[in-house]
Amino acid sequence: MRLEPDSTAVVVVDMQNDFCHPDGALYAPGSEGAIEPIAAFVDDARDAGVQVVFTRDVHPPEQFEGAHFYDEFEQWGEHVVEGSWGAEIVEELPVRAGDHVVEKHTYDAFQRTELEGWLNARGIRNLLFTGTLANVCVLHSAGSAGLRDFRPILVEDCIGHLEDAHKEYALEHADWLFGEVASAGDVTFA
Repeated sequence: MRLEPDSTAVVVVDMQNDFCHPDGALYAPGSEGAIEPIAAFVDDARDAGVQVVFTRDVHPPEQFEGAHFYDEFEQWGEHVVEGSWGAEIVEELPVRAGDHVVEKHTYDAFQRTELEGWLNARGIRNLLFTGTLANVCVLHSAGSAGLRDFRPILVEDCIGHLEDAHKEYALEHADWLFGEVASAGDVTFA
């Protein structure tokens, strides 16, 4: 898979301490295991001039007060609370000058964020999704990208998960319904 650097971005979804560090509130070993492959993939992309976008899932402590149906704290317990260590991106994936950071408050990186406009303003159409969790924020963000007529590509060896079956489902669903799946080694930039 050969992609034009100027029209491509790597999207690093929610690689935060609460999800990727053993002391995190929602730690998943599969998310920690994705750190090294993502770091290598991001380095290669940066070297080729590809834009890198980080998403941060952040919840103000009062976000779900009065919620009727959508309450992540009820579903998962408190996690990535605004201003906490858990909400910080893991130190192994440093945000660099020129990277773009999107703060989101739901599973979907496009929901009530500036991401779509930011990508459109730069002519970016190809989105290489990495990060965590495969069947939650990665799947919802990639699906939302597809609905907005971006080309979502899930980089299978750079995606964290709670269970292998969750990752397998997310990749199969994305490939069948709205996007593509590739391994990091299959992606080149030129």
